[in-house]
Amino acid sequence: MITGIKGTRFRRAVAVAVTSGALLATGALTAAPAQAVTAPTIVAKGGYLMNNANAASLYTKKADTRLSTGSTTKIMTAKVVLAQSNLNLAKKVTIQKAYSDYVVANNASQAHLIVGDKVTVGQLLYGLMLPSGCDAAYALADTYGTGTTRAKRVANFISKMNTAAKNLHLTNTHFDSFDGIGNGNNYSTPRDLTKIASSAMKNATFRTVVKTKKYTAKTITKTGSTRTMTPWDNTNTLLSSYSGAIGVKTGSGPEAKYCLVFAATRNGKTVIGTVLASSSIAQRATDATKLLNYGFARLG
Repeated sequence: MITGIKGTRFRRAVAVAVTSGALLATGALTAAPAQAVTAPTIVAKGGYLMNNANAASLYTKKADTRLSTGSTTKIMTAKVVLAQSNLNLAKKVTIQKAYSDYVVANNASQAHLIVGDKVTVGQLLYGLMLPSGCDAAYALADTYGTGTTRAKRVANFISKMNTAAKNLHLTNTHFDSFDGIGNGNNYSTPRDLTKIASSAMKNATFRTVVKTKKYTAKTITKTGSTRTMTPWDNTNTLLSSYSGAIGVKTGSGPEAKYCLVFAATRNGKTVIGTVLASSSIAQRATDATKLLNYGFARLG
């Protein structure tokens, strides 16, 4: 038995040691996950990842550097359409020759819409987001822009895209096209695009479209018969390769290189992000996968 002053000191020392040990043990338990997770290296020129629940940044690489966006621009195209008051997804749009001529002239990605066919707005959204149809984008811009000529309607639609960006308080984003085939002034950043996508994902129709792997549209021909279109495959390979993937949109181009805005949900947690100017289709998926894995590891 330990008695007296020395005994009291000993007991205090033991108590301090035990308390410190408990704190160290607790600290180790809480700190280990963060210490064990190393930020990945990606090939893409710019990247950003955030916790969709609270918009907290999880990863940044030149997140606020303005870059060409390619067809990730179409996220905003869809967002503007879906924000129209009294939107009727069953509204039929007649495909014009101008839409077909445009994709041919620009050697652009297309949904292979057929001139004269009547296609619903809902179907056009699938044609826009899955095969990245620039013909579908043109049809939507022409339908939901205001003006007496097609050129004025398209210009008005693009102005709506820029207004939507301003409403999200994005200072590094500007659109000069409805599909990403810009005229030198179509740009955004990894952070801004992620915010646009996060906002768009609040819409149930948008969420349904961008997580769909394959869609077959049935259109109405000039003669009134039904045409079953060749199925549209989603260009976002993460939907098949990454467990929990729920979207969002690919992009590519001579200046944009290979881009991907992506989102996934696991264990009730959703992370959303962007990689811009990666080196190939495969590499942008690899970059996104690294960021998703890192994000979920960070969130635990």
